[in-house]
This record gives sequence, C-alpha cells and structure tokens, in this order.
Amino acid sequence: MPALYLSHGAPPLADDPVWPGQLAARSAALPRPRAILMISAHWEEAPLALGATETVPLVYDFWGFPERYYQVRYGAPGAPALAESVRKLLRAPGTPVQDIPDRGLDHGAYVPLVEMFPDAGIPVLQVSMPTLDPQRLLEIGRRLAPLRDEGVLIVGSGFFTHNLAALRHAGGGVPGWSAEFDDWGQRALAAADVDALLDFEHKAPAGKLAHPRTEHFAPLFVALGAAEGDPVGGRSVIDGFWMGLAKRSVQFG
Repeated sequence: MPALYLSHGAPPLADDPVWPGQLAARSAALPRPRAILMISAHWEEAPLALGATETVPLVYDFWGFPERYYQVRYGAPGAPALAESVRKLLRAPGTPVQDIPDRGLDHGAYVPLVEMFPDAGIPVLQVSMPTLDPQRLLEIGRRLAPLRDEGVLIVGSGFFTHNLAALRHAGGGVPGWSAEFDDWGQRALAAADVDALLDFEHKAPAGKLAHPRTEHFAPLFVALGAAEGDPVGGRSVIDGFWMGLAKRSVQFG
C-alpha cells in the first residue's frame, strides 16, 4: 500500500461541491486496504497511544456547527490485530505504548474516511502523535513502514496550511502566505527535499504563518517516513484551496 497525507477539512467538507469527489476518486485508485492506520492532527498524547480497537462513538471535537454535523456516524470495525502489530513495531525501552480503549475517531480521522470509504467496512485504528517534532515523527513512520506490506493504509491527516486566526483578518480569497507555503511545499515534495521539509518553519516562505503551531503539518512526516526509500516519491493527488487554506494531499509510494 502507499502512504497518504490528507488535508482533512472541517465537518462542512461534506457540503463542498468538489472536495468529496476528489477524496472518493483517490480511494477508488487505491487497492482496497486490509486496515487503515490513522494519525490525526487532533490527537496529541504522550506516550504514543492506541485508540479504540472496537467500534465506539466518534469524537465530535468541534464547536458551534449546525446540529447535523454531530449526527454523522462512522461505524468502522476496530482493528485489534493491527493494534498488536503497532505495539510490536513501536514499543521499545524508553518508548512505551499505551492503550486508551474508549477513544473514538476524531474529525481529522472520520471526516475524510466518510468520503473515501463510505461503507465503513475497513477496520480503522487511530494512534496519537506523541510529539510534534518532525524528525521523531519521521522515525515513527519508518518503524511503521512494514505494515504497508501487510495491506495497511497509513494515513497522516492534517491540513497543508492552517492558521485560522490569520484567516479571520484576511478577508476573502486565498491569502498570500497560504499560497506561498503551498507552492513551496509542492516543490519540496516533488524534489524529495526531506531536509527542507523537516526545517519548514525556517526554510519555507511564511512557514510560521502557515503553521503557527505545527500539529496540522506534523502528520505529513509519519507518512513520509513510512514510504522513505520507495522508488516513487511524494506526489500531489489533491490541490487547490478551501476557505483560504491549502487542501493539498500527497501520496507516497
């Protein structure tokens, strides 16, 4: 399986006239996964935590939206066998792995999955980000890479640019900082410039404005690490902007 970095949007993504179809087309172009391992910008927990391994309620981690967004359901099967594989790959002296069995999928996980695999028939396991350090996340991805040979789709779910506070003062359209970072990121990925990506806060134009906090870019490094050494590098499979933010999504491998 390849590894993916997805810009996941907010609950209103479902109402967009274009984006749901783009996500559906991406999933249709993939082999059907045996299971999905999801790393979302919306779950930071240290030490690294494994979420529910059976079907539990979703986490509606957003506020102020119409009631219908809180009625969305995604009853994907749990993935206990995948959880055990993740434990074996990641657990080591000084790097414990914990279980939080009642932690359901948050919107960074289920919002794109509803569009990509609407039948909810594929087992899903969400794991936390134990750090926002790109180099450490890259190493986690490297250690998870063997799962791809077992038919597991590894997905890092974030947003290619993410600064909601700056958007409130930008008016309509795409702000310059979002467009500049998106262009730089696309070129860095195409060139497989891992060093530049790891140091994006300093190397990218408007790096700290596009990501004043790095949690929405950080999942990229798990996917990147999981596919490191593949003959096929990162390629953009979705681009463009949504409410001023870059919705670029990338396939590795």
